[in-house]
Amino acid sequence: MTFNPHTPEDRKAMLEAIGVDSIEELFDVVPPAHRFPSLDLPPRLSEADAFRELTRLAERNLHAGTAITFLGAGSYNHYVPATVQQILWRGEFYTAYTPYQPEVAQGTLQSIYEFQSLICLLTGMEVSNASLYDGATALAEGALLSVSVPRQRTKIVVAGTVHPYYRSVLHTYTRGLAVTVDELPLPYDTLLTSPDMVAPHLDEHTACMVVQYPNFFGRIEDIAAFAALAHQAGARLLVSAYPIALGLLRAPGELGADIVTGEGQSLGIPQSFGGPVLGLLATKRELVRQLPGRLIGMTQDSEGKRGFVMVLQTREQHIRREKATSNICTNQGLMALAATVYLCSLGKQGLRRVAELCYHKAHYLAERIGGLDGWEVVGQGPFFNEFAVRAPLPPQEVNRRLLEEGIIGGYPLGEVDSRLSDLMLVCATEQNTREQIDRFVSVLATMR
Repeated sequence: MTFNPHTPEDRKAMLEAIGVDSIEELFDVVPPAHRFPSLDLPPRLSEADAFRELTRLAERNLHAGTAITFLGAGSYNHYVPATVQQILWRGEFYTAYTPYQPEVAQGTLQSIYEFQSLICLLTGMEVSNASLYDGATALAEGALLSVSVPRQRTKIVVAGTVHPYYRSVLHTYTRGLAVTVDELPLPYDTLLTSPDMVAPHLDEHTACMVVQYPNFFGRIEDIAAFAALAHQAGARLLVSAYPIALGLLRAPGELGADIVTGEGQSLGIPQSFGGPVLGLLATKRELVRQLPGRLIGMTQDSEGKRGFVMVLQTREQHIRREKATSNICTNQGLMALAATVYLCSLGKQGLRRVAELCYHKAHYLAERIGGLDGWEVVGQGPFFNEFAVRAPLPPQEVNRRLLEEGIIGGYPLGEVDSRLSDLMLVCATEQNTREQIDRFVSVLATMR
């Protein structure tokens, strides 16, 4: 809780600056009868009492900071270094908005440029924008990017193992457009899209093929094979990637991806009950003029000094209005800054270490669950830090009993497909200790 004091002299100076004599004048436009309505509020509290009451209410929420959690499905419990919040709280960043005037926004522009550079390094791509709203909108924007070049291709082929919410947003984006979304069926036995499933759906009308890496069920698919098939058909490959996994897995760009999108929440952004989050979008250089969102470039001024500016603004809505590449502008810049600080704080080896911890802890967890009577790990192929399990009880009942033990369980997959109603998606990150995993498994062992 912060407090910003204003002395009478401060208030007088502010009133003079805006041309009024009193604070009351600011409310002249509000009819007197409505300025102080009766709100039927409880008695006022002192600051200390109000703080205690708000704390009490907040403690009613169950979250990753107060409970053991094995829930993923797109939002992950990763540790956020203290440096991230310390930088975000600086007023220069906290209050800044659109850097249209580069001469007074060099700090913001530089941080965005560094964000773009880091995302290119992480994904193996040549160009990144200054972020989007979330992983779902980034995927949809990336898919439409491939449709616009070349325009005669209007079909988007989407693997059934892509996050169902992302697929839903893609359908929303393409509604009303002359674009066809061809969804592959979900392989219920393997939870893995194979190249032979993709090939029959690719033709001369296909603009891009969309896959996820790792997929929604945590399995790692053959990205290089998908890229070869897409390119053979004259289409592009869009890969929606989990950025933490890229600390261990090969970058999508190295495997032949043309467009890489992703949810950046795992890069130093708390789960915060669902948001705000961060959309990532990077491409090959050939698509830069169609790339939606803000782009920051590095240049030199008339004195030869390094400077940062917004570039290719003719794509943006503040100039082209309805003719813009996209009517999405940019994500909250603060979230992109969080990802930048996080990646810089960890460095290449630190990110790899986080990814290794996630991988090994998830595999230890899968091995333990697979050894329980009545439990089964479902799916084929390698996985990163998330996997599906078949439970002997309905997943909702499993989660209810876990909550009684202070544990947040996995994601009930019946929520997205009724044919998966006996499966739950379980996740482990570097935050899960061996003791937490063993306790989780011991509780599962009591369920028959």
